[in-house]
Amino acid sequence: MRKLIAGMKLSLDGMVSGPEDMADWVDAWSEDYGLTPEIDACLLGGGMFPGYENYWTALRADPAISHWIHDTPPTPAELAWADILPRIPHYVLSNSLNETGWPNVTFLRSLADVEALKQQPGENIYLVGGARLTASLIEAGLVDEMRLILYPLIAGEGRALFVGNRRRPLRLLESKPLDQGRVMLSYAVG
Repeated sequence: MRKLIAGMKLSLDGMVSGPEDMADWVDAWSEDYGLTPEIDACLLGGGMFPGYENYWTALRADPAISHWIHDTPPTPAELAWADILPRIPHYVLSNSLNETGWPNVTFLRSLADVEALKQQPGENIYLVGGARLTASLIEAGLVDEMRLILYPLIAGEGRALFVGNRRRPLRLLESKPLDQGRVMLSYAVG
């Protein structure tokens, strides 16, 4: 069975975004978790997908555009991820979205559809987000692994990743220091 692996960038206090719903501490939205060689699909929620699609479409159309939060050009890692995206099937869990400008998107309507996707042959699936989808899929027992990049700051307010989740033990698979005081933690879920 394919693994569903969530990759999230968090403040030290577990926030995925600050009080204005922006993760202004994140300097790049590239796939920085080492997942690219392990995956052949991405899964997103319907709340996140429109912005994700717009951002990566704009970046591919004009790689010199400013970053959407920081007014800086895309990083080399973002450009590399933008180049890979058109070749990766994307699945969007949504009851309301039906259209996309991308040719490689399939809409899923239920948690049973996500479970069926995991049963299909293939490589692992990168759970891109958003936070509500990630938390609900963890709660449903569908997430197999989490790769978290912790940023050395306390956001204080904002959207926490694990709101509403019940207590759940995790098993540390790897911890790795990154530059600028960040740390990547990989956990088995379940």
